[in-house]
Amino acid sequence: MIKTETSSTSGTNGQSAVADWRGVSKTYFKPDGSVLVEALRATDLQLYTGQYVAIMGASGSGKSTMMNILGCLDRPTEGEYLLDGRDIAQMDDDEISRIRGRKIGFVFQAFNLISELNIVENIEVPLFYQSIGKAQRRRQAIEKLELVGLGDRLTHRPSELSGGQQQRVAIARALVTNPAIIMADEPTGNLDSKTGEAILSLISDLHDQGMTIVMVTHDERVADRCQRIIRLRDGEIETDENRDA
Repeated sequence: MIKTETSSTSGTNGQSAVADWRGVSKTYFKPDGSVLVEALRATDLQLYTGQYVAIMGASGSGKSTMMNILGCLDRPTEGEYLLDGRDIAQMDDDEISRIRGRKIGFVFQAFNLISELNIVENIEVPLFYQSIGKAQRRRQAIEKLELVGLGDRLTHRPSELSGGQQQRVAIARALVTNPAIIMADEPTGNLDSKTGEAILSLISDLHDQGMTIVMVTHDERVADRCQRIIRLRDGEIETDENRDA
């Protein structure tokens, strides 16, 4: 089973809330101090351990802003954000960076692999920044590559792999720190339909093993795989559909 960290914060359904927003808003300002756009408006949101969540919405709806704040790439203008019980909004930039490295695993549409490194070295990068020793870094990297079906490609560089294989490397890199949440931003956007289906099946398998996954997507077929679909409109949650049996 995938090892995940848990929180003591619980919802009424008994699940642990790995991410808990209370009145979170994000406002972007013009240089003169006037409001440019209210990207998120006083949003309450709880994401529970082990959920598979899709975030959807039209361009400008706030989904990228929601993703960035959930992933600790940006901070809210107002409100409280508890990630695994810790208030992100009150942390300085260095502490947020440390928390992001330990708690969040990112999978991007463009893979974002380092071309000069082989795939084991790519996966070791997040562990290097956590000051984990070389031998342990390699063990953990190989373990995650084997998990995603690339245990026979350890010395290959990204350019020697197909798009689907590169995305598997990116998923292994996201998993290597045993994060609380995997954040996937259109992870099949650069893949053909058959390869994309294989990647989605892998992500579903990870969820079945206990991983908490949040995916930004515009594709209804991708969202149909998820337990929960959050739809945004004009910076607000328009609908929040929980499709658990």
